[in-house]
Amino acid sequence: MTSLDLTAPVDDLTRQLIDIPSVSGGEAAIADAVEAALSECGHLTLTRDGDAIVARTTLGRAERVIIAGHLDTVPIKGNVPSTPTADGLGIVGRGSVDMKGGVAVMLSLAVELINPTRDITWVFYDHEEVEESKNGLGRLARRHPQLLAGDFAVLCEPTQAQIEGGCNGTIRVDIQLPGKAAHSARSWKGVNAIHAAAPVLAALAGYEPRTVEVDGLEYREGLNAVGVTGGIAGNVIPDLCTVTINYRFAPSLTTDDAVQHVRDVVASSGVGEFSAVVTDRADACRPGLDVPLAQSFVNAVASTGAPEPRAKLGWTDVARFGALGIPAVNYGPGDPELAHADQEWCAIDEIHQCRAGLAAWLTS
Repeated sequence: MTSLDLTAPVDDLTRQLIDIPSVSGGEAAIADAVEAALSECGHLTLTRDGDAIVARTTLGRAERVIIAGHLDTVPIKGNVPSTPTADGLGIVGRGSVDMKGGVAVMLSLAVELINPTRDITWVFYDHEEVEESKNGLGRLARRHPQLLAGDFAVLCEPTQAQIEGGCNGTIRVDIQLPGKAAHSARSWKGVNAIHAAAPVLAALAGYEPRTVEVDGLEYREGLNAVGVTGGIAGNVIPDLCTVTINYRFAPSLTTDDAVQHVRDVVASSGVGEFSAVVTDRADACRPGLDVPLAQSFVNAVASTGAPEPRAKLGWTDVARFGALGIPAVNYGPGDPELAHADQEWCAIDEIHQCRAGLAAWLTS
């Protein structure tokens, strides 16, 4: 079994983690290494569920915070083992950004912080990069909800060492428009369902997405057609057309609110008869930056020179904490636009900056 040196400099630890392949579904080796390394820490109580490891302090502190990160990566493409960037200021390798730099920060602090000012739950989980039903954090929430109890959560997803609060929610809705089939040589005998989609597409093209302020952060929404299907043959008037709509909505809305908004926009187009089928839905998460514990985290991160918090415009697993009633933010090293890239690389200074920010918060 590969061993990890948790006392190594955090950038070296990042390289150690990258060099253990852990594509989704193949996390056993890295989970074994993490469990073995943390089992040497007498101040932590460990629980393993599949390839997820939860390590907790039990000091009786007034507050408990959760710090989480996933162990898996997307498939490797010639980018393991890790290598330095040409200038030596970064680490190239699968998972350097998403998110072994963040996991290295967590492990480095988990072994060092024997007497933090807040009790800490460290969560290392599997299957984040695949379908929702396999997600290790979701599995922990279902099987061991008591292990995820806490007052505030930090997910170490890549943010370039800047706090990104909460996240937008997302839904996909299939708008189904009926028609009447007929031979295209006698098109007047039918009703063209694809033509019926025109007002819906026009409404979406003219839609002006909102920018919504939530807890002092601005979330930009988006409402777009992402697919159109219809027709069975080149000589048949189609009797059904489906317009697939993706709505990225601010955490001021519930998922049900978002579904109703899509229905209202479609209805306002004057399209007439339609049905709406929700094919995917994921809740948004409020950042909760107005609570004192969150403010202390913002102040600690600011001490490292980081800019003011901003909104997370995509969806992340912070929403799972939001569903549990726990305010949550994203904070980790690496440029998220480099995640999953063939030349994925993470700046070393961001790894150290995130470590410093979390350390300042957990010891203040």
